[in-house]
Amino acid sequence: MNFKVPKVMGILNVTPDSFYPESRTFNISDIRRRAEKMISDGVEIIDVGGCSTRPGYHAPSEVEEWERVDKGCRIVREISEDIPLSIDTFRASVALKAIEKWGAAIINDVSGGIDSDMWQIVAAKGVAYVLTHNFQDTPSYTDVTSEVIIYLSKKVNELHRMGLNDVIIDPGFGFAKTLDDNFRLFKEMEEVAAMGMPVLVGLSRKSMIYKTLGVTPEQSLAGSIALEAIALTKGADILRVHDVKEAVETIKLFARISNS
Repeated sequence: MNFKVPKVMGILNVTPDSFYPESRTFNISDIRRRAEKMISDGVEIIDVGGCSTRPGYHAPSEVEEWERVDKGCRIVREISEDIPLSIDTFRASVALKAIEKWGAAIINDVSGGIDSDMWQIVAAKGVAYVLTHNFQDTPSYTDVTSEVIIYLSKKVNELHRMGLNDVIIDPGFGFAKTLDDNFRLFKEMEEVAAMGMPVLVGLSRKSMIYKTLGVTPEQSLAGSIALEAIALTKGADILRVHDVKEAVETIKLFARISNS
């Protein structure tokens, strides 16, 4: 995938409990409506998830998660045979089924590889892998940016040794980090981009935005776009967003400035 111009990854949550209620699409008509709108708004990747990873989430069974992902992928493929599919899952079994049945091109694993089979499957299937900085518990950082880079670098080296070279890195905003950690990491994001791999940024309507502004996720569009625009100047290659139209417009303006 060419990242000369940053890409928009649209979020398709086939879940009843994602942190942003308006992103929840559990029945067929809602899934179809959201997928059609994202495609018409110019989305370049659709990220299908069947398990919310919001703080305090309770994971569904593997069977239920796969049923949700399968339903979402099927509806997207009925609308478009060509749009690249990303699968938001930490379970290797779900990833494998989505790759084999629906041709998923990207596995977006927010756990950083907690399932011991995940990396072997992704390497064997030759698809792209999003490596996210995450921990099960919130650690105490001495230098959050350096520690994120060390964590990602070690895992990237392991992935490369397994033959998985198509790695996208995600600094993991909102995962195992305090508000101060998130903003320090964001301020220094150029250092993450300097690792030389495509960088995915997921900031859309997250708590670092709405808690700072004293608003709700529903009221966080302007804050999301503001930080996403800054992220582009710091080396973001993929924006993972709820609001596709606004992100596409932001990238168009950024590209216009960059090419002037």
